[in-house]
Amino acid sequence: MSKGLNDTNYRFPGQLSQYKGKVRDIYYMKDKIVAVASDRISAFDHILPKPIPYKGQILNQIAAHFLKASENIVTTWLEANPDPNVSIGKKADPIKLEMVVRGYLAGHAWREYKSGKRLICGVTMPDGMKEGDRFPEPIITPATKADEGHDEDISEADILSQGIVSLTDWNKLSIYALQLFYLGTEMAKEKGLILVDTKYEFGYYDDEIILIDEIHTPDSSRYYILDGYADRQEKGEKQKQLSKEFVREWLMENGFQGKDGQVMPVMPDEFVETVSNRYIELYESITGIKFIKADAKNINSRIEKNVLNYLESNL
Repeated sequence: MSKGLNDTNYRFPGQLSQYKGKVRDIYYMKDKIVAVASDRISAFDHILPKPIPYKGQILNQIAAHFLKASENIVTTWLEANPDPNVSIGKKADPIKLEMVVRGYLAGHAWREYKSGKRLICGVTMPDGMKEGDRFPEPIITPATKADEGHDEDISEADILSQGIVSLTDWNKLSIYALQLFYLGTEMAKEKGLILVDTKYEFGYYDDEIILIDEIHTPDSSRYYILDGYADRQEKGEKQKQLSKEFVREWLMENGFQGKDGQVMPVMPDEFVETVSNRYIELYESITGIKFIKADAKNINSRIEKNVLNYLESNL
């Protein structure tokens, strides 16, 4: 199996700067960005030591699939995919918020709920719910977008009082986020999946709010298997899901939740292969398209060649 794409360090024509995110390496031009999806995987805001083969290709292609489907809701940053791991598009000024939308009680919200809390980001969660239950209506639970360290839950009131965005723009962001969630929900249902929760990021481009980053990927979203959902819920059984939550669960089982003093365990090669296969399974499930592995022998050389060819033809 491929060892995966862990790091990149390109020098493209017209490149002004570069930024290494948790998963993506971003190369900035004057008004464009080149986003390279690596095979790095993060959990609890920490990058795990081993990359997951083909994960970057999968995330990039799922994101492109949904970004193209979203264009009638909101302008997106994406303009081209010259390589299986690469997206090129508009260089926006990011809004420092993650617009997290939750349709079901799971993940972070469930952990808060289980601890006795009923308020998350200023939104009240009903009493009497159990893990995996559907909320009466999807809720928006925003988080501040941290350059370093942990993202933090934040309420609408605090967003407005801190001037992160104006009330007008907050309303636009909320409408876009819910419309995108409803679209993702319908597209998931068609493939026998439930979109449980997800996050969206936005930015300003020519004074317009546009959708940036990835959407509806297993890194940014959680999916349940629709078939048998109600029966499992009634019996109090764990839901079958397609997301990277199982990676978080493996880390927690091995004593790591990103807290001070904890040592991150190293995933054995067998588990790395399992994670890779789970990502492939989600790609095929959510898109309905057979996954074709890109040439992984010289990934960096392949990416550099494809991006240079695109830039020479289009810039």
